[in-house]
Amino acid sequence: MLAIEDNPPMASPRQYLDLTLEEWLAELSGTTIVPAGGSGLAVAAAMAAALVGKVARVSKDSWPAAAGIAAQADALLARARPLAQLDADAYRSALEARESTAGLTVDRRDWEIGRAYAAAAEPPLEIARIAADVAELAVEVADQAEARVRADALAAAELAAAAARGAVAMVAVNLTATADDARVAEVTQLALAAGDAVRRASTS
Repeated sequence: MLAIEDNPPMASPRQYLDLTLEEWLAELSGTTIVPAGGSGLAVAAAMAAALVGKVARVSKDSWPAAAGIAAQADALLARARPLAQLDADAYRSALEARESTAGLTVDRRDWEIGRAYAAAAEPPLEIARIAADVAELAVEVADQAEARVRADALAAAELAAAAARGAVAMVAVNLTATADDARVAEVTQLALAAGDAVRRASTS
């Protein structure tokens, strides 16, 4: 997601999970308003979860709990997978609301637009929730994984923490409420928790 702007160009909706990596990067780097930051963060969180699952599976011969940890990582990956699409779709809907409400009274139009943008804040908030969980799980995996793949768990923790931090801006920019909105507070705490997890992993 990007900040609100007047009449941004929008491409026709696409199913991002059906794209090749090359096609996805072309979508992300293009001139249309969506997909953008929120969708990129969703993919980062998903990649972090996938890495955690990989490290756990590679370590299964030396770590009895590895299968269960891999299953947790897979569950987080399943939650993250659709969010690149959901984020783009929600933001597109918010932008369309600005046009479709042009004929309403000021109060009614502000209410409709505010509701649409509040809905657009939900996907990046969910990204932060997932990313914080992935970062915490990555710490456990890094502590127990085989030495040859421990760096991959640390990379996953860093990637997840970055996704959580990025989500703070994505949530805030889509809310018309004040900075003390509960969702802003929640996403900020999630980002801090993910950052703490990375620091623990790096010093263990």
